[in-house]
Amino acid sequence: QVQLVESGGGLVQAGDSLRLSCAASGRTFWMFAMGWFRQAPGKGREFVAAISGSGSTTYYADSVKGRFTISRDNAKNTLYLQMNSLKPEDTAVYFCATSPQPTPSAATGYYDYWGQGTQVTVSS
Repeated sequence: QVQLVESGGGLVQAGDSLRLSCAASGRTFWMFAMGWFRQAPGKGREFVAAISGSGSTTYYADSVKGRFTISRDNAKNTLYLQMNSLKPEDTAVYFCATSPQPTPSAATGYYDYWGQGTQVTVSS
């Protein structure tokens, strides 16, 4: 059974940084792409960043490019999202997801397992 557990969310001020973590189990972690998505109140789930199984390929949404960095530690079965220069519009519940494919994608339907989410709130 695949399980994804996010952590690291919280309440911060604009300009601050946070690092989200996603602990994965139940799947051969290093073989498969993973992604971060977010959902703000009243909005749909949107792509944030994705990474290949090997970690060599990464994709970012334009809104976070240059501020967020996705990475993974395959030895620890853990996915990370380093978020710098946070803005109030980054406020959302952040979800990690795993795909049955090795290459990353921005499409939500590409991912088959999702975590429960962690809240990130950025005050102005």
